[in-house]
Amino acid sequence: MATLRVFNSEKLRFCTRSVRYGLTHPESITGLRREFSAEAKAIVFETNGKPLDVLKLRTFPLPDVTGDTVLVKFLASPINPADINQVEGVYPTKPPFLTDSISSSTPLAIGGNEGAVQILEVGNSVTQFKPGDRAIMRHTLFGTWRTHAIAKVSDLTRVPYSNSEVTAVQAATASVNPTTAYQMLKDFVNLKKGDWFIQNAANSGVGRAAIQFGHLWGLKSINVVRDRENIDDLKRDLESLGATKVVTEEEIKDKGFRSTIKEWIDKREIKLGLNCTGGESTTNLARQLSPGGHLVTYGGMARKPVTVPVSLFIFKDIHLHGYWLTRWADAHPEEKEQIVNEILGLLSAGKLKDVPVDDVVWTDNMSDQDRLDVFKRGVARYINGSGGRKQVLVHK
Repeated sequence: MATLRVFNSEKLRFCTRSVRYGLTHPESITGLRREFSAEAKAIVFETNGKPLDVLKLRTFPLPDVTGDTVLVKFLASPINPADINQVEGVYPTKPPFLTDSISSSTPLAIGGNEGAVQILEVGNSVTQFKPGDRAIMRHTLFGTWRTHAIAKVSDLTRVPYSNSEVTAVQAATASVNPTTAYQMLKDFVNLKKGDWFIQNAANSGVGRAAIQFGHLWGLKSINVVRDRENIDDLKRDLESLGATKVVTEEEIKDKGFRSTIKEWIDKREIKLGLNCTGGESTTNLARQLSPGGHLVTYGGMARKPVTVPVSLFIFKDIHLHGYWLTRWADAHPEEKEQIVNEILGLLSAGKLKDVPVDDVVWTDNMSDQDRLDVFKRGVARYINGSGGRKQVLVHK
């Protein structure tokens, strides 16, 4: 049994048929029928529960590409809050539990929603991609915590930039956090240059993106973060991204601090607040809004309800909204793709910086147990807070 090496010496298993094409360059694969089948490794779960308890690693063969399908190798896949919530079974959308396609008699779900891939081979009717192209997932629930997959062309959005312009990790993390920040700043209030917005969880992926979009669009921001030992370093970090002001939760809940905020904004108003926390943090955020202001909730990191005093509704006419990117993207797929392409362009131009990342590295020569252990360590770092750093599965 021979071995064909394509793209970084990746090993792919041959079927029992012999190889008829003496291919030494990946581009020469285009249009030819594959004479080998790939093997995939994936992080799966059989039942919902605590991620460190239920996540397993499974190896399974992949079928040949046909028609409008492509064989992809995953380059990077983040571990997002929604991914963990899906494993726990507390998220509105549920990943499909598969049997035949992953050679399992027991239904298993593959975790992960966001990811960047490289095209290894294309079906005979595929014109949108060629081997060597990179792409990101167009929809959620694909199952991105894996090494390889057979995907439909409709599952993917092409990344029109080289790795030197937009890295795999940047591409893999472009379609959720930055897109969420972009939409919330655009959709709820008609903010104009010089206007203010306020947000909590400002060090999160969405928060950091909102700071940068606001700076690019001439907006001013008040950014609330939890107090910590290195708070001055964090403040300088966020200010370097374009944050106008950075304050702690302790500072903003002090009633006397409102006079400081009034001095900052002068005669302007704070018409928009972005909430990712819940509980007391949200209450304090809502109190800073100007009459007629809008508070948009897109997360609940504190796992506490949104509590807003009645007086803010009656006397300040505050409006509360919820935002869920998945629902919006399902209704506006073309608009989402346009925004993602704009974000990729900003990353390529160096105008948008990605969130700090911890690489969760898989290499070709790792054992299955090592892969699982490394991945679970990344999940554990996420659960423990990870110091504001996103955990991303990276294949090297």
